[in-house]
Amino acid sequence: MATLPGRALRWFLLLVLLAVPGVTAVGQHISLSVDASEAPRKILHAQLQIPASPGTLTLYYPKWIPGEHGPTGPIEDLAGLKFTANGQILKWRRDLLDGWTFHVEVPAGASMVDASLDFISPAGREGNIGAPGGVSATDKMMVLIWNTVLLYPAGPTSDELTYDASLRLPAGWKFGTPLPLASQSGGEIKFKPASLTTLVDSPVIAGEYLRTVPLATNPLVEMNIAADSPAALEAPPEDIQHYKEMVVQARKMFGAEHYRDYHFLYSLSDHVAHGGLEHHESNDSRVDERTMVDPDKRLLRAGLLTHEYVHSWNGKYRRPADLTTPDYQKPMQDDLLWVYEGLTSYLGDVLSGRSGLRTPEQFRDALAQIAADLDHRPGRTWRNLQDTADGVPAMQDAPREWVSWRRELDYYDEDVLNWLWVDMIIRQQTQGKKSIDDFCHLFHGGQSGAPEVKTYTFDDVVNALNQIAPYDWRGFWTERLQNHGPGAPLDGIAHSGWKLVYDETRSEEVRATEEKNKTINAEYSIGLTLNEDGRIVDTIEGMPAAVAGIGPGMEVAAVNGKKFTANVLRDALRAGKSSAKPLELLVENTDYYQTYKVDYHGGEKYPHLARDEAKPDVMSEIIKAR
Repeated sequence: MATLPGRALRWFLLLVLLAVPGVTAVGQHISLSVDASEAPRKILHAQLQIPASPGTLTLYYPKWIPGEHGPTGPIEDLAGLKFTANGQILKWRRDLLDGWTFHVEVPAGASMVDASLDFISPAGREGNIGAPGGVSATDKMMVLIWNTVLLYPAGPTSDELTYDASLRLPAGWKFGTPLPLASQSGGEIKFKPASLTTLVDSPVIAGEYLRTVPLATNPLVEMNIAADSPAALEAPPEDIQHYKEMVVQARKMFGAEHYRDYHFLYSLSDHVAHGGLEHHESNDSRVDERTMVDPDKRLLRAGLLTHEYVHSWNGKYRRPADLTTPDYQKPMQDDLLWVYEGLTSYLGDVLSGRSGLRTPEQFRDALAQIAADLDHRPGRTWRNLQDTADGVPAMQDAPREWVSWRRELDYYDEDVLNWLWVDMIIRQQTQGKKSIDDFCHLFHGGQSGAPEVKTYTFDDVVNALNQIAPYDWRGFWTERLQNHGPGAPLDGIAHSGWKLVYDETRSEEVRATEEKNKTINAEYSIGLTLNEDGRIVDTIEGMPAAVAGIGPGMEVAAVNGKKFTANVLRDALRAGKSSAKPLELLVENTDYYQTYKVDYHGGEKYPHLARDEAKPDVMSEIIKAR
């Protein structure tokens, strides 16, 4: 069969594509105008112009959002949808099998469809970034996530669609974004044309109180910080220096950057959804309003920005092949999240130590908390670590209750322990000549430059590890992902010269967590986590409280006959060490009261790492600044 020359073939395919009813041609531009002047009312207005041809035009609202690992596109917050062409209102219908898909009837003679829509941000703060119920705006600030205010046509990939985007903000608001700027005039911001991939990957932070903090040059790295009050922006100078050191240490960890410039989009508010979401040239991180000025809040978020920054290399530049989809409609597969999130968690924590965002003791306390939590995780008896990654799309909105039995997202924390173990094996196999840093240089380094994606598979990870230090890495990871314990993988801690211990002194980490969340941590003694009012958040199966018959959702009213308070419970736990009597808890359960006798005499227990003097202190070397 005769073949057409390359250029002729491309033109032929383009003509065929244009002949398909309703289809948008590859490479054509879509206009997107977003009016955020009513952001304080929690509503954004968007207008799109989408090239089309007569017939049925299929449009998608982004469904599978990168970094969120599930079909989390907030379709429930899409409102006011309307389509016109040549001044005529068009009929449309939602797809019966997929609620993120719309079919629009384009009349004869039309070459462009005008679409209008509103994004209505929920009024409460419940939820994380991108999750249903997650708030992105307050009276003084907002974060614009482009995938919430646009539609895109079926057919082309997200790389093949170009958007000409513009944005209008409330009067007097400033902004920050990695998206290249074209012009700014009369309150309207126009951005340079960008692929849909780049647009969705480039949020905008804006607010009345916005501070820009330069961290590095060549390439530019800066913090764009928006807050609900100007006082929240006044971070101590020494902490700004730690953020600058974070950039220096990341460059040394990976050996290259894969961004044109990088922006930490940092939201300080008690009224937006909290959490962090990675992007290639930025991250959207949201914390309590006073996080930068309150030492306890700063401690509890010390690993957030380092985690999201590491994602620029691990998750964006190097990305699992099953998570690298051509658009936002095709389902993603999460089986390699133990690398995507697990390795990022380990490297982010290490980076927090090397940059000074955590002191060595704070780093160890955070690691001890992870180790203790996972060492008291009965859910591992029925669910292996691999399944915590595989099951993410169905588990992201799981409630806090029964977390130890449900075991929903352990691929984050357990893989901090696993990758520490990997780091130690590399050091042992190479007699200390190599470490996880050498793996990062090989796997995530390469040539610095603009964003690109290099995909990987399980085999690629194993092969790269073998290039650094020959070992049975396939067997190691197969065992780590498929085993059921018992207990957490503590070998990395042990080989690094430390060991997990418990005593009656709350660490700075435990105390700050309890005060922030208004909870009481009795996980490692009787196996309970409670709110300050006595309501039980979780019980750990197999531990004394659960054995006695207590479960989540119940409420402790009294301890040994005295009205419940945090101090009353702690006093009773300490007193029980010298008493043969069981701990008596008067518990309310759906309007019924019962006294439960808990046979426990071990006192309060809180986790720490203690030195094993028989071994070298490698952990201190791991977190030492390079």
